[in-house]
Amino acid sequence: MDAAAHVASLVRGADPDRYLAALYAPADKRRALLALAAFNAEIASVRDRVREPMAGEIRLQWWRDAIAAPADGATGNPVTDELRAAIAAYGLPVAALDAMLSARIFDLYDDPMPDRTTLEGYCGETASALIQLSSLVLDPGAAPRHAELAGHAGCAQAMAGMLRSLPVHRGRGQCFLPRDLLAAAGLTAEEFVAGAPGEAHRRAVDAMTALARDHFAAFLRGAGNLPATLRPAYLPVAPAGRYLDRVERGDPFTELAGISALARQFVMLRRALGGWR
Repeated sequence: MDAAAHVASLVRGADPDRYLAALYAPADKRRALLALAAFNAEIASVRDRVREPMAGEIRLQWWRDAIAAPADGATGNPVTDELRAAIAAYGLPVAALDAMLSARIFDLYDDPMPDRTTLEGYCGETASALIQLSSLVLDPGAAPRHAELAGHAGCAQAMAGMLRSLPVHRGRGQCFLPRDLLAAAGLTAEEFVAGAPGEAHRRAVDAMTALARDHFAAFLRGAGNLPATLRPAYLPVAPAGRYLDRVERGDPFTELAGISALARQFVMLRRALGGWR
């Protein structure tokens, strides 16, 4: 299996939303989009692959060094090689990738998210940055004009993902809900991840869901002006509203709040063909 096929297979399994979105992009752009998605999937899963946070930091530093290495020659890692090719072909800002790596250090520890501003910054340096980088691949002229929209889209997508993954995060003692939001619900981060969920836990989740919906609504208000060339970069956020519905209606503490593959494909197809007008 060559590097491009390996990367496509990795994304198809690890991040089906971004894989499907890439298929709606022009054929000559898909390889770079999948490289970015694979890079994101790899660094987002570092915690699951290590036993100690320091080992995770070493892995993230390896990615930083590999991206910054001289352009000639291969690294031997197909994701890195595909990512480096995308950087070279589209002039992608390495600083944004470096910021993504720095943000992912938070994932390695059980420290609580300090406040909503920090949470939004984390989402901005991860999910929003990935949307903006993908936009630069698709249409570098139009991408900068929609940076604020990418910010809201990424926050909505990332927060929906955090809420969907509550059982996983609580199981390992990790809390992405910000401390000020938890305090308003009458909880500490330690109380949120320990023991049986009660009414205060539900209030905290509802508040986080409302914050995600605020960003999703802000994205929708501006999405009607999004050019068709940039749609594939934003398609992964299309199912966010459905995911949040599942969080609200179900038991997010014991169930991964997902939707069927058919429902996901339908909502993305609709936006791919008609946009958000």
